[in-house]
Amino acid sequence: MIKTLLTILLSGLLFACQPVDLQQVDLAAPAPHRTVLKVGTLYGPQIYLDSEQGKSGFDYEMALHFADYLSVPLKMIPYTNRKQLFAALKENKIDIIAAGIAKTQNRSQQFKLGPTLYKVNQVLVYKAGTPEPKDIGSLSGEITVMANSSSVNTLTKLQKDYPELMWNQVNDKDDEELFALIANGELNYTISDSNSLLINQRFLPELRAGMILEEKVEVVWLLPPQNSDRLMSQLLAFWHKQKRAGTLEHLDEKYFGHVKRFDYVDTRAFIRAIDNILPEYRSIFEQYSGELDWRKLAATSYQESHWNPRARSPTGVRGMMMLTQPTAIYVGVDDRLDAEQSIRGGAFYLKDMIERLPDSIPETQRIWFALASYNIGLGHVEDARRIAESMGMDPSAWRDVKKILPLLQQAKYYKQTRYGYARGSEAVHYVDSIRRYYDTLVWVDNQTRKIDVIEEKEQINVVAEEVPANIHVSAQ
Repeated sequence: MIKTLLTILLSGLLFACQPVDLQQVDLAAPAPHRTVLKVGTLYGPQIYLDSEQGKSGFDYEMALHFADYLSVPLKMIPYTNRKQLFAALKENKIDIIAAGIAKTQNRSQQFKLGPTLYKVNQVLVYKAGTPEPKDIGSLSGEITVMANSSSVNTLTKLQKDYPELMWNQVNDKDDEELFALIANGELNYTISDSNSLLINQRFLPELRAGMILEEKVEVVWLLPPQNSDRLMSQLLAFWHKQKRAGTLEHLDEKYFGHVKRFDYVDTRAFIRAIDNILPEYRSIFEQYSGELDWRKLAATSYQESHWNPRARSPTGVRGMMMLTQPTAIYVGVDDRLDAEQSIRGGAFYLKDMIERLPDSIPETQRIWFALASYNIGLGHVEDARRIAESMGMDPSAWRDVKKILPLLQQAKYYKQTRYGYARGSEAVHYVDSIRRYYDTLVWVDNQTRKIDVIEEKEQINVVAEEVPANIHVSAQ
């Protein structure tokens, strides 16, 4: 299945920005009537995705917040490449570009640049099992990058010092396609931002990060070069408000905070398990997940037992969801080694944990607090929340509490708590691992749907070709 997915895939803010002189912007003048915020973007896990579970992505969520700030609806307009995207902005077909775009000198000259959203490193990407590139001047093949990407700017500068450097740019492929070609051994190297590489390693574990070519590259939004001063002033005011509210930190943790640990062996094993083991239990996960996304339940089970219904630990936990005996009794499980009973009981216990959390924890983050509680107990999580609050941090934000949980292993902190010592760093690793497994399951589902759509179109074409020319087929 994974090979099929790859085949389909292959076919397929600080003011480090251009300054705006706000004194020249007549803020008292009536604002132009805006009925919608048109945001140009590119598809990507960290940028913009539209799936059965709804729309997601760092840039999408920030754009949605900005549209709310302006009190207008948001219209995301995805383009297939940067050339089209940049042309649309220059032609005023869109108001803003929000697509994980890196700040470069050339872009600063062509557009107005918004505040810095986050920073990344530009890294050389190669395939595991091939020699690690040590020197940019002595690579064993050429580098392939997307046209109009910031990588072109980086390579142009590098070639001044390394005239023998071989590289080319392509117009018909995106990041994911280039990554797949690298993983498949069809390309030698590409260049990627560090976040994008970490995200895609969950699906293509053969990818490796080589040398860093550019450090701390700023990722920004782009505005039209003309007649956008008012929109820029609104964006700056919005950005300051979101910065104070912690929105940027929250989104950074949501999309990038759990991908920084990469384990090649584990990732490969998980992808094989999706093919070979999950089909036997998927319907059970779906049956008992209720309102919870079944893939989160399945990801939790994999973290617990690697989908082994007869798993046991020296501490006495057992089964697909690794339930303790008291927990099994609480959730009505008679046989912890029965896969269906274990999944049903684990789902009940996890949903019960979500419901027991304080109302102050946002709906979108309750699952992470619940999983940490599933791992080390709700009492220890509450201890960490109280410590976070005492330090001036947000006890209802997972990004803050995950920083505090490891402190429960230090005497000077846990001796002041109600429930005492806990292996909080393991709970953080536990939740991050589940989030990575979940993301991989979502990616596989999306690729499977692409296959289904393509196969359906092919079947329609075959039927159409077989219908005699004198028979009219009406569209339904």
